[in-house]
Amino acid sequence: MKISIIWSVFVLAASGATAQDWNLRDSDAVLGAAEMAMIADGGSLTYYDDGVSLFSAGGAYSYTYADGGGTAFGQFRIEEGGQICIDYRNGFARCDMYVRNNGRLVLLTADGERYPVKVETGVAP
Repeated sequence: MKISIIWSVFVLAASGATAQDWNLRDSDAVLGAAEMAMIADGGSLTYYDDGVSLFSAGGAYSYTYADGGGTAFGQFRIEEGGQICIDYRNGFARCDMYVRNNGRLVLLTADGERYPVKVETGVAP
């Protein structure tokens, strides 16, 4: 019985650790509160696949897929540590971290993926 409880705690701890591997690099600088506020106040981010994230001052969020792939809508909130969390209307939710790396804004997913931003509108470079 003790072994199964200890194993359960170990498995839960391990799964929590891998669920948010931000894949930070030594050259990454996590965005501070001022830069996060600029994104939240009507910022627009265009990624290299030409998808566009739009953050509205009231907390509304939309992501428009490239090549007419449609738009996903939701609400966003800023969390500590350079994170923006989005609750989509379809029930899906995610948190991403934003960093600067060698002068470029990069979105990091909780799964460790990295997506550089091509164009920033309303966000300080």
